[in-house]
Amino acid sequence: MAEPEVNHLLTLQAVRSKAHLVLDLANRNALNQFDYHPERLDETVEYVTGIIQRDFGPNAYNTIPPHGRWQHFDVGGVSRVDRLLTEWSERGCDDTEKVRSLVDLFFVSVLLDAGAGDSWKFTEPETGNVYNRSEGIAVASLYMFRDGEFAGDKDGKEARGDLVTGEGLKRFDVEALYRGFQIDDKMNPLVGAAARVEILQKLGASLLENKNIFGPSGRPGDLVDYLTRNGNSSLDYAELWSTLQTLLIPIWPSDRTKVAGKPVGDAWPLTALRKHESTAGMPAETATIAPFHKLTQWLAYSLKVPFERLLGTTWANAELGTGLPEYRNGGLFVDMGVLSLKREAMERGLQNSGSSLPCFGAGDDEIVEWRAMTVALLDVLHQRILESGKFGDVRLSLPQILEAGSWRAGREIAAQKRPETRSSPILNSGDGTLF
Repeated sequence: MAEPEVNHLLTLQAVRSKAHLVLDLANRNALNQFDYHPERLDETVEYVTGIIQRDFGPNAYNTIPPHGRWQHFDVGGVSRVDRLLTEWSERGCDDTEKVRSLVDLFFVSVLLDAGAGDSWKFTEPETGNVYNRSEGIAVASLYMFRDGEFAGDKDGKEARGDLVTGEGLKRFDVEALYRGFQIDDKMNPLVGAAARVEILQKLGASLLENKNIFGPSGRPGDLVDYLTRNGNSSLDYAELWSTLQTLLIPIWPSDRTKVAGKPVGDAWPLTALRKHESTAGMPAETATIAPFHKLTQWLAYSLKVPFERLLGTTWANAELGTGLPEYRNGGLFVDMGVLSLKREAMERGLQNSGSSLPCFGAGDDEIVEWRAMTVALLDVLHQRILESGKFGDVRLSLPQILEAGSWRAGREIAAQKRPETRSSPILNSGDGTLF
């Protein structure tokens, strides 16, 4: 098989195009696992726009941040990132070094955050506040970062703890995660703890193997110097993306999808794609693969922000990024009735879970079809919101809609429908490396 055909699955263009093939099948009532109810989109658009208006109206729409990690660190109204920036200023760090350090932090924090489960929580030492899910992982990872858990050798930690090195990640172990995240397998369990540690260890090795980008110490923050090497204030999002894929594809679990022997990351076989006429001329091995690259996309969205806020960077080709196919965005469309599992799929899911909610494995056809529809429907939602005219002259970007709209709406409707757990309407037996 030709190398370009495999490499195409690693692109953002492939994420969007394959998802829209699935949406095309949905419009023909040709999905295998879900029924599509487009008549429910109007109410979904109203629900999401209502949340955006409630939280940012009438005059603050331009202040909506893109979906990313920064704001999770400030949960509870505590400006933890600003506090770090102040500390770094007092040490004499310039803005470029501050961005390097934030890139360090965002790398480890995002890659540790693939869904925490319904039980885990983190009690912040300085405030006593209790956080869970993504915000809890953000705050816990920030404390570990400040304590030098990712910095490497002891001498390096004493010199400066709040950085990340390849060697530090290679040496990171399960005990450190248990300690830093306050994990107790009985009282405070975290889904996939060991798998998360393995991801960071492999990240360390990959950073050290790409010294031309991340320097001799394999520091994630050296990405700043690599991307700005030509002195331009405008950077290419496509280059950021390809650089992240080069770094991250080798770190994902070895049982992930391979095509012609090459790993393709968060990309999965989807049976419905066999039905679409446009896949007829594609090689069989690539035709039915639906790529998502969710964690890498969320990392890319997150990394853009420090460049923009501290260095005034603008990004060409940023519109290549897609919606994120995770359980909050996907759950929104299920809870709003836009998507519903077919009867046979629902029966399988309930049998898997033994509870009132269906459950599937991360690579099961039901989950892959759901994720593909989520990516495409987020594009539809974005366009419908722009056409609504409810935000005046402000044209919200897709990352802004993800932040202030779909992700927040998915969380809120989950809390309304399942107040005890606030879980997704469809569960997945993930391993801590995907959702």
